[in-house]
Amino acid sequence: MNTRHVPIGKNDEAQNGNISQGSQMPNSATSQAQSSGSRPRRPQSSTARTIAFAIIMVTVLVVSMDNSILYIVMKTLAQNPPTGLGASQSQLQWFSDAYILAYAGLLLTGGVAGNRFGHRRTLLIGLTGFGMFSLASAFAPSAGWLIGLRALMGLFAAFLIPATLAIITYLFDGAARAKAIGIWSAVVGAALAIGPLAAGALLTHFWWGSVFLINPPVVLVALIAMPLLVPEYRDESRPSFDLPGMLLASAGLLGIIYGIIQAGDSASWTGWKTVAPITAGLVAIIVFALWELHAKTPMLDVRYFTDRGFTIAALALALLFFSLFGGVFIMTFYLQSIRGYSALKTGVCILPFALAMIAFAPQARKMAVRFSARVTSGSGMLVIAAATFALSRISQHTSIWVFEVLLFAFGAGMSLVMPPMTTRIVSTLPQSQAGTSSAVNNTFRQVGGSLGIAVLGSILAGHYRTAIESKLAFLPAGIRSQAASSITATQQVAAHLSSTHVPAELGHNLLVQATDAFISAQQTAWTIGSIVALAAAILILGLYRDRKADSTKAE
Repeated sequence: MNTRHVPIGKNDEAQNGNISQGSQMPNSATSQAQSSGSRPRRPQSSTARTIAFAIIMVTVLVVSMDNSILYIVMKTLAQNPPTGLGASQSQLQWFSDAYILAYAGLLLTGGVAGNRFGHRRTLLIGLTGFGMFSLASAFAPSAGWLIGLRALMGLFAAFLIPATLAIITYLFDGAARAKAIGIWSAVVGAALAIGPLAAGALLTHFWWGSVFLINPPVVLVALIAMPLLVPEYRDESRPSFDLPGMLLASAGLLGIIYGIIQAGDSASWTGWKTVAPITAGLVAIIVFALWELHAKTPMLDVRYFTDRGFTIAALALALLFFSLFGGVFIMTFYLQSIRGYSALKTGVCILPFALAMIAFAPQARKMAVRFSARVTSGSGMLVIAAATFALSRISQHTSIWVFEVLLFAFGAGMSLVMPPMTTRIVSTLPQSQAGTSSAVNNTFRQVGGSLGIAVLGSILAGHYRTAIESKLAFLPAGIRSQAASSITATQQVAAHLSSTHVPAELGHNLLVQATDAFISAQQTAWTIGSIVALAAAILILGLYRDRKADSTKAE
């Protein structure tokens, strides 16, 4: 159903947290927020809101599982047909990178489109495309085709995900909204762990394409249920499109993300393929900010970033997902290549993270009310820093239960950070710009996550290559370079040596050396991740300031 905006009074505005008390935002931006902020009529029945929320959560779970599913299927895709697609190392990376590039580059555009045309409408469009290209991905005839289809999935996800959080902020208010955002955060985090479990189970019995068939049935049910049970919501003032702003924002984000991806792929931050796109992206973002300051109807009023709480919350989420995405990337290699676990067993091992998110994220609101958002989120980041540092000490023979406990602690820490910081971001902008605030939230998360994979992946690859190259001196130069590129490549060479060369222990010794080199590289990467998490904790505890809306008493 379409809704009509009703102007908010000052008391309502303070309750919603659209404009914080004592905000540092300039008067012009404050006035704009007050004039554009509005509260649409929402469903009166709590049952109707709960059903709509449940439908959205199922959608969020399926879409958020997508990239983590792909981590588990990578090894299979590298095998020759018919088992896999015979993908090269570069193609394996682009299965994920193509999705991330399209998704991150268009998030702001997707959020603004929802503000204008309706968030349920953009959600349905995003779901349709996402489901359609998921189905096509299951039957991709080649690695090139799969890369293209993954990019199209990312494009439609960029219109889908901002709409989910925007509709949640419309359905609920006050403490109920904070609780809903806590559940949304739990689902997003848990999906990273549930995805590998689902993929592992499917790969045990079916072909690689079966992992992409998880999405279409859920999408089909959602497409039927949403028009009936999820209300429409948009900015009834229907502001005109800020086309220059959209182009600049998309170009800037695409450049930055592409440069980060190139840095991760090449393990170099100084090559022109890395420096050029990042520089161009940063220039585009600067021009975007200058344009938005003078645009008649800006897609994102950058003066909101003068609100210190808003800016620190966004940065905190970026640093959180830096540690998370980089950590999951390392975990997958550790469990499969070092401990030799199957795809299914790897998925089971990551479950404690999901259980912690499910258990603690919905409770973060109560903790923020009791102890403040600053203390709750800062403490959560300290837990993550400690867990990450402890993970840097594990080896091949460390009890798997130690790993599980540390992973549970990581998830518990994340569940204390993500809901309060997300709530601050979506409550700072007026209700009519819910799609934009949701897009800002997701953009910082995605940029931080991409940076985490690139930086920690580069450290892992560089350290591993340095440690193993001297052990490969007996191999021909071409084979030596390939064998040093990753532990998987070294293990393949070692297996070949074990079956064809004398002495027989040559291959075995190389396997031991490869394991030692990887553990050493992993320790370095995890240590950097813990330092980043500690920096985020210091940022929150030292600079974040709670406001009245952050400490609203629980209903």
